[in-house]
Amino acid sequence: MDVDQRSVDYSLYLVTDSSPATLGARDLVEVVEAALQGGVTVVQYRDKTNDTGVLVSTAKRLHEVTRKYNVPLLINDRVDVALAVGCEGVHIGQDDIDLGSARKILGKDAIIGVTVSSIVEAEAACDGGADYLGIGTVFATPTKTNTKEIIGTAGVKTILRALAAKGSNVRTVCIGGINASTVQRVIYQSSDASKNLDGVAVVSAIIAAQDPKQAAQDLLQLVHSPPPYAISSIVTGQKPTSVDDLVSDVCDIIQTVSAENPLSHNMTNLVVQNFSANVALAFGGSPIMANYGEEARDLAKLGGALVINMGTVTPDGLQNYAKALSAYNVEGGPVVFDPVGAGATSVRRSAVKTLMAAGYFDVIKGNEGEIKTVYGTVVQQRGVDSGASTSSDLEKARLVRDLAERERNVVLMTGPTDFVSDGTRTYTVKNGHKLLEEITGSGCVLGTAISLMLAVCRGDKLLATLSAMLHFEIAAEIAAEREDVKGPGTFVPALIDEIYNIQKATNGGDYNWLKRARVEAVDTK
Repeated sequence: MDVDQRSVDYSLYLVTDSSPATLGARDLVEVVEAALQGGVTVVQYRDKTNDTGVLVSTAKRLHEVTRKYNVPLLINDRVDVALAVGCEGVHIGQDDIDLGSARKILGKDAIIGVTVSSIVEAEAACDGGADYLGIGTVFATPTKTNTKEIIGTAGVKTILRALAAKGSNVRTVCIGGINASTVQRVIYQSSDASKNLDGVAVVSAIIAAQDPKQAAQDLLQLVHSPPPYAISSIVTGQKPTSVDDLVSDVCDIIQTVSAENPLSHNMTNLVVQNFSANVALAFGGSPIMANYGEEARDLAKLGGALVINMGTVTPDGLQNYAKALSAYNVEGGPVVFDPVGAGATSVRRSAVKTLMAAGYFDVIKGNEGEIKTVYGTVVQQRGVDSGASTSSDLEKARLVRDLAERERNVVLMTGPTDFVSDGTRTYTVKNGHKLLEEITGSGCVLGTAISLMLAVCRGDKLLATLSAMLHFEIAAEIAAEREDVKGPGTFVPALIDEIYNIQKATNGGDYNWLKRARVEAVDTK
């Protein structure tokens, strides 16, 4: 098979696994042919256990099949096997034969790919003449346990950006935990305006499938289509950027919440469940407090939004969060993540990594310490409080911008001044009142408010978040000014009342409360 490097399609790259745990008693060549019928575009033969004779024999049979479908066959690690078979090339890891030697042995026309997990490795492979890179490991996987590091979608994106900065046009695929539930998110979150992935590498999602052909067809369709939560973000026209334009749309969002009465599905700690439910009702929404993940498959179909509040961290809780997150991602339902106390303990830091790997969050909301922890900075929090700030306002603005850009979502950092960004537009909000800091769960219920706005304003997640912030924080200001409010104990019911009053006033066409809005755009350059 003559291969034009420029025409190789890396969309669905199959890596074989001959282990009984994955392949079972089936014939590998038959499974691969079924996968090719389903649309696999590249095949890599990987077998680290059998001797050379078996490898050559199996590779020759595989090559007969891949040539029939005009698809390249690459051999993992073994340049000698590739030579003996006469296939299209090899894929080598960081601990295998060096790239230069492989090129000398196989010649300039062979396809040679290299596994990379860092910018340094990626740049070295490009400089050495690699035809494509296998970037990973993205997620932990039982098929490859000797991983140096799990890099996640953020790591993939970092490598792609570095390659783009160097002007590299090398092709790229990512590998590690890629299956039907993760493939769209990996492509969506890894993609950058300057360089995108050319495909994904899968192993057990096809090799272990009962119907490899159908599995390949399904995966290929997912590769070439955006995830539901990305589709919901597509809006006609340009999103508003000026503060006046954004604020002028806030009342429309509040009125829509009242008209549609959206569901706010809260998976939250016991301390704030009642508070959150009452706040949701005051906003005009319909709350449900349901921490059992199995319920999410039905609830996600109701057009509402999910709040995952990490106030209580348990192994069972994390499993339930992950199930619910997956269910809402499948339906395209918005999800708010509140990583409460993320930096307080090693258990919570680990929980953040687990949940960030489990699915896509439309909005991440937290205080400074929590947002830094999500970003990857080691921060020791004291309980759920952020502690004294160590960053300037510009540094905070850049942090929320960078995290939002990396995750392709909206990030809100709460504090005396709030910072909110969708990676392109970044704003400060200076509303609210110090009594919010004196009551339990004020940040948690803000997450509930955001979920309601997201449910009715999926096309502009930043506008939805800003609408919730202004409604909630201005209500807090008005409540604190009431004569009957003497302290935290009388503030809570007054806050709920004023959230309700703003909702009713807005529905009646009275927007005077919004004159209190103190929103400013931030130049983060």
